[in-house]
Amino acid sequence: MDLSTFPPIAVVLGGLQSLVTTLGVLVEPVAGASAAAFGVVLLTLLVRLVLVPVGVSQVRAEIARRRLAPAIADLTRRISDPQARSKALMALYASEKVSPAAGCLPTLAQAPVLTAVYSLFAHSEIAGHANTLLTHTLGGAALGANLFVTLGTGLAAIWPYLVLLVVLGIVVELGRRANLRFTGATAGVVGPAGGAPGQEALAGLGGMLRWLPYVSVVFAAFAPLAAALYLVTSATWTLGERAVLRRVLAR
Repeated sequence: MDLSTFPPIAVVLGGLQSLVTTLGVLVEPVAGASAAAFGVVLLTLLVRLVLVPVGVSQVRAEIARRRLAPAIADLTRRISDPQARSKALMALYASEKVSPAAGCLPTLAQAPVLTAVYSLFAHSEIAGHANTLLTHTLGGAALGANLFVTLGTGLAAIWPYLVLLVVLGIVVELGRRANLRFTGATAGVVGPAGGAPGQEALAGLGGMLRWLPYVSVVFAAFAPLAAALYLVTSATWTLGERAVLRRVLAR
């Protein structure tokens, strides 16, 4: 069953299609044949603008966790039982009104929009009508095709995908390094003291988290070009937004 034909979802996708088309028309005098791609960029910027309060709450939580780092380290040293330690940490977060999950909020809030953009460029029909957005391109590459589909049509049209993937990889790495610099005071305080059981597992988890941000780069390679464009624009916004908010709110 194609969920895009389910009436509520079809209405949402139809409205999103109209919005992207309208935004593309607005920039068509400047963007030309890439107007629909710029429409996706403008849509992303509008979504991120609405989510600025979520970003503020995230950075405030980061600052609070950095402030709590000494207390967290003390709990880690004093309590060896993992269950008791976790309970004590949750109590500490609750008493200080700090959410340990605040860092996930922007990603969770954007997930429905990214899914909608993905669906918008993955279906030939939207709300019972031909999906005209699929006729649009960026640098000769179809907005509805992914990198591997385009490879089958020749090498000339893959450069937009490669540029987006390289830019996304750079932005992800810059964001990862910025996060490490900002939250460095809390690094290593969530695990047991040196030599305690579980240290190896935490080290392994740290290694996995090191590469976790790059999942978005892999996803972008398999997603329609329009969805990859959304990811690049959103990741770039996040990098700049956090740099500004951390500087302002840390004062």
